[in-house]
Amino acid sequence: MKKWLLFLSLLALPLGLAQVRTFEQIQRAGEIRIGTEGAFPPFNYFDAKNQLTGFEIDLGNALAKKLGLKATWITQAFDTLLIQLNQGRFDFVIASHGITEERAKAVDFTNPHYCTGGVIVAKRGGPKTAKDLQGKVVGVQLGTTYMEAAQKIPGVKGVRTYQKDPDALQDLLAGRLDAWITDRFVAKEAIKERKLEGTLQLGELVFQEKVAMAVAKGNKSVLEALNRALADLMKDGTYAQVSKKWFGEDVRCR
Repeated sequence: MKKWLLFLSLLALPLGLAQVRTFEQIQRAGEIRIGTEGAFPPFNYFDAKNQLTGFEIDLGNALAKKLGLKATWITQAFDTLLIQLNQGRFDFVIASHGITEERAKAVDFTNPHYCTGGVIVAKRGGPKTAKDLQGKVVGVQLGTTYMEAAQKIPGVKGVRTYQKDPDALQDLLAGRLDAWITDRFVAKEAIKERKLEGTLQLGELVFQEKVAMAVAKGNKSVLEALNRALADLMKDGTYAQVSKKWFGEDVRCR
């Protein structure tokens, strides 16, 4: 919890826009720098050939193309992305950040690019509901809304944090966790990819959330450009095509 509070405090610092590029500056450069984690399948991750891929990677590339720019990707640990965004390391971040009041104090969010929720994952016969988690040890990724949600569930014995979701999954499979709380699409993909249908089960959603891209606080020109491009992709069918490729359904917020 102390690390989380420190993280929020760092984000809230008035870092200013000295190193942050406007959309006009980005256009002159001809490339847009995009920050992501690269360890959150099926949204953003490195495949077996060490190529950055996923729903958000395809969407980010489509946004860059719509804006007439070259996409330059930079991967960093999830819990540092928003700090480095305000320091000008990226022009925007697309890494499955749920919109929260605390985050919105530090960065500006675009319109949501998908809606989802945090789901309970456990071994067959394990906990399925928030009530079932009483006296249990739960694993979550550090700095996420899933961590916040787990810490608020009454009666949870302990919340263990991990730098990456696959590490939490590994501990769940090894019996060091009673449950794992993560994005519902991430959980479905992990079970499918690892052929764990007979081993793991999905429980209830502990919360629902809207997920959006982030830009540096006050960077209105980049925010407006991304919102326009996202709306265009949703209108021209590109968004639906990318979404159905990865999920078999359109995951935009309704």
